[in-house]
Amino acid sequence: MPTSHTPTLTVTQAASRQGAGVVASGTWQVHALAHDNAIKAITAQLKPLQGDTGVHWDLSQIDSLDHIGAQLFWNAWGKTRPQQLTLSAGQEEFFRRIEAAGTLELPSTRANRLTLVMKLGMAVLLFLEHLKGFIALVGQVMQDVFRFARHPLRGPWREISANIFHAGFQALGITALVGFLIGVVLSYLSAQQLRAFGGDIYLVNLLGMSVIRELGPLLAAILVAGRSGSSITAQLGVMRVTEELDAMLVMGISHGFRLIMPKVVALAICMPLLVIWTDTAALIGGMVAAKTELNLSARYFIQKLPDAVPLANYMIGLGKGVVFGMLIALISCHFGLRIKANTESLGRGTTTAVVTAITVVILADAVFAIVFNGVGYR
Repeated sequence: MPTSHTPTLTVTQAASRQGAGVVASGTWQVHALAHDNAIKAITAQLKPLQGDTGVHWDLSQIDSLDHIGAQLFWNAWGKTRPQQLTLSAGQEEFFRRIEAAGTLELPSTRANRLTLVMKLGMAVLLFLEHLKGFIALVGQVMQDVFRFARHPLRGPWREISANIFHAGFQALGITALVGFLIGVVLSYLSAQQLRAFGGDIYLVNLLGMSVIRELGPLLAAILVAGRSGSSITAQLGVMRVTEELDAMLVMGISHGFRLIMPKVVALAICMPLLVIWTDTAALIGGMVAAKTELNLSARYFIQKLPDAVPLANYMIGLGKGVVFGMLIALISCHFGLRIKANTESLGRGTTTAVVTAITVVILADAVFAIVFNGVGYR
């Protein structure tokens, strides 16, 4: 026989329209329910009653009840309070809390209320905000450049030389390697096609125009954006996190004159030089592949190159280098200054700066192709 502390459940079947009756007694707490697998036995008794709205539940004879015991009844009721229910004093609070917890909505459901039009509008507003800040940054840099031109002896020469070293000299290795490999691949693939049509001698024209006019400046810009652009953004972001930027303002030191303008000037100087370096490495790689694949001598390649590529293409490539370098520096500084004083914003801002810089460089290259459409061809 069960003791008074054991949870018991009595199910009676009533005749006619009254339906069944359920009377619970004993202790319906976790320590009593865990004894002798009482939960399994009670669950088996309650399972046939699920969904039956005509059952009368009498819980007034229960000695003590906790949330575990109340949850058993709540699951048997189908998470809905039955119409015929008798409770004792103090039991109402358990079921009221369980019922309230079941009707709570997750906070994430509010984010789903944003429609596609609202998301598009927020993206447009964010773009306009970045555009406004970028234009203001360009204006500030122009003012700092005029100030530097009026008083060159007071200019940040050390900062400019340091940025030329980091963004230019230290990038010689990776740009030469990538340029050489691109030249080999382009020359090899072009030789395969030209050989089929007997146009082997036109390999110099194809390789020279593609590398000097397009691939050289674009490759150098993408490598510098990924290497030096991320470094610039991270440097300004760390200065924001460590409050060095605020300290500079307190000391009366301009961010634009000491941090931004030197980076823009340095990349405008070193990018054309990197373009020439990348072009040279790519042409050497193409020359090696042409010697191997088509047996074109290096002497013939060098003699044919000036005639195949007019001088205007070199000027266009150098102009692209200057513009690309300034854009990379401005975009990197723009996102670096917008980083908040936390590490999550630092990582997100650096990634956004690199992706934006590469995208803007490709767009600028397309603009160059349209503007100088009829320049540099014989």
